[in-house]
Parts: sequence; C-alpha cells; structure tokens
Amino acid sequence: MKFQGSDNYVATQDLKLAVNAAITLKRPLLVKGEPGTGKTMLAEEVAQALGLPLIQWHIKSTTKAQQGLYEYDAVSRLRDSQLGDERVKDIQNYIVKGVLWQAFTAEEPVALLIDEIDKADIEFPNDLLRELDRMEFYCYETRELVKAKTRPLVFITSNNEKELPDAFLRRCFFHYIKFPDADTMRQIVDVHFPTLKKDLLSVALKTFYDVRNLPGLKKKPSTSELLDWLKLLVEEDIPLSALQTADEKVAVPPLVGALLKNEQDVTLFEKLVFMQSRNR
Repeated sequence: MKFQGSDNYVATQDLKLAVNAAITLKRPLLVKGEPGTGKTMLAEEVAQALGLPLIQWHIKSTTKAQQGLYEYDAVSRLRDSQLGDERVKDIQNYIVKGVLWQAFTAEEPVALLIDEIDKADIEFPNDLLRELDRMEFYCYETRELVKAKTRPLVFITSNNEKELPDAFLRRCFFHYIKFPDADTMRQIVDVHFPTLKKDLLSVALKTFYDVRNLPGLKKKPSTSELLDWLKLLVEEDIPLSALQTADEKVAVPPLVGALLKNEQDVTLFEKLVFMQSRNR
C-alpha cells in the first residue's frame, strides 16, 4: 500500500513521502499547516487513492475522547425499563459505538481522520494515547476488549491553535504542509480550473501573493480562499484590467472579501494602497 498522488490533489514529493512513511511505520500521520492548505482533503484523497473507506471524526471544543470509543446511553435504558421494553435486558442496545470502535472492528482496512485535534481540551490527545498506540480499548459495560482487526491508516490534523503533548507527538509521524509557492499553486489552480486563461491566472496570482505578503495581516488568505476568489472572478466575468494597474502597484482587487476576512485587514490594505497612490 503506497500513496503515489491523486488527480484531484496536488501532493508535493515530501508530502507523499510523509504519507508513505506513516504507512510503513504504522503510526498516525499528524499533519499541521495553515487553515485552508488541504489537510482534511489529504486524508480524503489518500483514502480514495488507496481504495480505503474513510471514517471521519471532526473535533469540537466540547468533544471528549470517550466519544471516539463509545458512549453508554443510560438515560434511554432507564426510560425503556420504565416502559417495560424488552430491549433493556441486553446492554448492547445502549452502547453507542464511536469512530474508533467502528474503525477497529471494520472487516476491511479503513482510513480514520481525526480532524482539528487542537480544538479539543488539552487532555484530549493524552486520553487517546493507549488506544492509538495499542489499537485496542476495553468496554466496561459489556466487559469486552475491542481490538483492531486490521490497523487503520490514521490521519490527525491540527491548525496549531494549541501545543500537543510530547507523549502524543512521539507516537505520530509529523508533517507540516508549507504554504504553496507560485508554481505549486498554479498546479493546484489547474486542477480546479483547467480552462482558466493563463494571463488571468498570472495576474490573479500576483495580486493574491501581494495581498498575502502584506505585513501585519491578522488572517492571511489561504489556498481555499484563492480558489473561492478565482471562482468569483470567472462567474462575474471580471476583466483583466480590473486586477492590474498600469504601473503594476498594489491595488484593492475586486471581490476582496473573498480574500480578506476581517475589517482590520481590509483597512490595513486600503491604507497601503492609499499611501502608494499619494507617492506616485
């Protein structure tokens, strides 16, 4: 089982090496990078390329590690016992299987995505150490050991909002997705907009990187925001002249709201353009 890339996802050579290293070592692949750099999509594309079903667990601030294993629905069992339901005799009816249980007991190899692990409580990664390391856990209600039939291919993504514990990091293979350079970005855009005119792409990319490289931005535009902006430029049929100035200085691009997502950044950008116009 080896990942060679995908038609729908531009994977750099070092990213492909990281995926295959995690497969070889049988360790979770921890992927970090700016929001919008394709961390979640990586798991989807690798699973599809390798022919593996993908089980996804999207983490929220309220998510607990136990939910990934199982939950015992004691309230429903109490209600059913009051109603005289025969189901109460079998506790299995009240065990809600989590994503790790589903991945461990799958009849065929699967890929498991634990998305944005840094959103949860700081203890969340530590609570999953043993389960991800040994690929097993114990269900006390049913008194059974749930052990992985085949080890799933585990992807864990993080936006670096919180530091992850050292003990957790030691059990993962780590890869940081660097922000794409202009050549890689052209390849990414070509996957999504194969018929986009080359002159429009060149000017749009220059404008995008001009905006992104502006010092002091709170939220730099990402790959996904560039793709949204290009889609709008095509849909609205924005002329090439609207994206460039005669002297090729930075100008406020049309539909800038697709790139900049807060008022401070928009104001900062407008001030830069105003200062440049006064210096002409």
